Amino acid sequence: MSVAPTLAEATLPAAPPRRRPIIAIVLFLALATMPLAVSLGLPAHWLTLVTRAMIFAIAALSLDLILGVGGLVSFGHAAFIGIGAYVTGIMITEGRSEALLILPVILAACALFAAITGAVSLRTRGVAFIMITLAFGQMAYFLAQALSAYGGDDGLTLYERSTLAGFKPFANRTSFFYVVLATLVGCYALISTIVASRFGRALRAARENATRVTVTGYDVGRIRLIAYVISGMIAGLSGFFLANQTDFVSPAFISWQRSGELIFMVVLGGVGSLHGAIIGALAYLFAEDVLSGWTEHWRVIFGPLIVLFVLFTRGGLVGIIGKLTSKFGSKRDD
Repeated sequence: MSVAPTLAEATLPAAPPRRRPIIAIVLFLALATMPLAVSLGLPAHWLTLVTRAMIFAIAALSLDLILGVGGLVSFGHAAFIGIGAYVTGIMITEGRSEALLILPVILAACALFAAITGAVSLRTRGVAFIMITLAFGQMAYFLAQALSAYGGDDGLTLYERSTLAGFKPFANRTSFFYVVLATLVGCYALISTIVASRFGRALRAARENATRVTVTGYDVGRIRLIAYVISGMIAGLSGFFLANQTDFVSPAFISWQRSGELIFMVVLGGVGSLHGAIIGALAYLFAEDVLSGWTEHWRVIFGPLIVLFVLFTRGGLVGIIGKLTSKFGSKRDD
C-alpha cells in the first residue's frame, strides 16, 4: 500500500478555520437591499453602477483564486471576459439569445482557451508568466479587432438581450440585478468550497513551496492548470453579464488595461480574501464613478491614490476592516 497520499496530506497547510463569513453575509445582505434603497430615494443610476460592480466582482473573484490562493499573477485575465462577451454578442446576433444555450458555449470556450494558454503559461514563473499571459491576452484582443463581420474595432451593438428559459429577466434592471447577485453569491460559495478543499490546500501549498508539494506526490502543474481553467470559466460569466448590461461588445473588454483593473480590484480589497475581491470591485467602481464626475482627467488622480493605498496599507480594505473590528472588540472587552 502506498503511503504517498498520507505523507502528502501531512505536508499540506491546515484548512482555514471555519469562521462564519460575517463580512460576506453582511455584504450580500446590503447588496440585496440596493433596489429597495433606490426606490426610497437613492440615485437611480446607483443600481446600474452596483450591478456593473458585481459583474466585475465575479471576474475579480475568479482572478483571486489563482492570484491570492495560487500566487499566479495573470495579466491576460480580461481575455476570458472578452470571450464571454463576444460569444454572447455573436450568438444573439445570429438569433440564439437563450442563456441556457449561450452559457454552455461560453464555459466550453473559456475552458478550452484556458487549457491551451495555461498549458504554455504555467511552464514559466514570475515575470515570464505575467508576460506570457499578457501576450495571450493581446492575441485575443487583436483577434476581436479582426472580427469585421461582428464590428471589428468599432464593436458590436446588441439590439436585444438574452432570455432565460423563455423569460426576459435581463430586460428589467431590478431582476437583472438579482440574477447577477445570485450568480455572485454562487461563485463565492463555489470558490470558497474549492479553497477549503484538499485541492485548495494543495494549490496554496504550491504557492509557498512547489518543490515540497511535488516531492510528496502532488502534480503541481496539473493543480495549477485546473485552477486556471476554473478561474477562466468563472470570468467568462462576467463577460456574459457585461454584454447584456451594456448592449455592446468591443475589443476594449479584452485590453490589458482591463486585466490591470482586475488586479487592482483584488489588491484594493485584499489579496487572498474572497470577499475582499468583491469589496475591492465595489470600491474601485464607486471611486471611478465619483472621480469621473469631478473631472474628465480623473485617472490622473485615481492612479496615484491606488499607488499610495498599496504602499501604505497591508491587507487592503479587508485588512483595514479587520483592524477596526479588532480594536472595537478589544474596547468592548475592556
